[in-house]
Amino acid sequence: MGMLDGKVAIVTGAGHGIGRGHAMELAKNGASVVVNDVGGSVSGEGVGRDADLTVNIIKDRGGEATANYADVSDPGQSEEMIAQAVEDFGRLDILVNNAGIVRDGSIFNMSVEDFDAVIRVHLRGTWLPCKAAGIHWRAINKESGSKVNGRIINTISGAGLTGNFGQSNYAPAKAAIASLTLTLSLEMYKMGVTVNAVGPAAATRITATMPNAPAVVEADDVGEDEWNRMDPSVSSPLVAWLASDEADHVTGQIIRAVGENIILMKGWEDGPTIDNGEKRWDATRLGQQLATDVFSTKAPGLRY
Repeated sequence: MGMLDGKVAIVTGAGHGIGRGHAMELAKNGASVVVNDVGGSVSGEGVGRDADLTVNIIKDRGGEATANYADVSDPGQSEEMIAQAVEDFGRLDILVNNAGIVRDGSIFNMSVEDFDAVIRVHLRGTWLPCKAAGIHWRAINKESGSKVNGRIINTISGAGLTGNFGQSNYAPAKAAIASLTLTLSLEMYKMGVTVNAVGPAAATRITATMPNAPAVVEADDVGEDEWNRMDPSVSSPLVAWLASDEADHVTGQIIRAVGENIILMKGWEDGPTIDNGEKRWDATRLGQQLATDVFSTKAPGLRY
């Protein structure tokens, strides 16, 4: 018996890398999986049938999977993807948003087109499947009067949490997905849908575009008993658990999975505070107060 027996999942961007690892892990634990991938390059150009590669691996290992080639940044194709899960397997329980591209460059050199393309795939390509799945689950919730027990798991990154040089498109997109996750966790809670985000670290086609990056590792290249902290499937057991009934109490959380570590992110919290006693601040005096009471200890992100 698998912890996801009877569940149906969609994993976007699952033709390679982290998405493939998630799809394989969900199938290993009993879920039937719709493997989505538009089949383009790492910069988002072209189309192909890369989803078939992952489907074949899952089927060869005794699992159930079908391929989907939708562009998740297209409203109609996202809706059709949700409909395919219901048509192929009779229901939808889990949506894992992982699709993404990179077009790096400093802000001085990045084109508007490259900025828009990355935002479109990452942020719009997460929001649209969430919207389509949410509408589907809400209809079931209203008709049945009971909670649907749905799961949405989004993908963020360290770049979105701490910034990264040359990624003024990718990093904001990932930060926005974290914010989207928090918002949707509030909007979908009453109908029984949890919404969380996972931040993996792995050697993928995307990381390979960066200077001095490690060689690409595919999820199926590492055996079950082998350990490679850059294996794209390292974060996949966390995704499978978040997708399970065991995690029905966990929502609105951002969790990183880096090598052997699983880290619950705290997000923005109030830091050192100064109080002016219900009086308007004086800009000419504010600097001294901040220097003494706020910036007196080195805080992350400050330049000294």
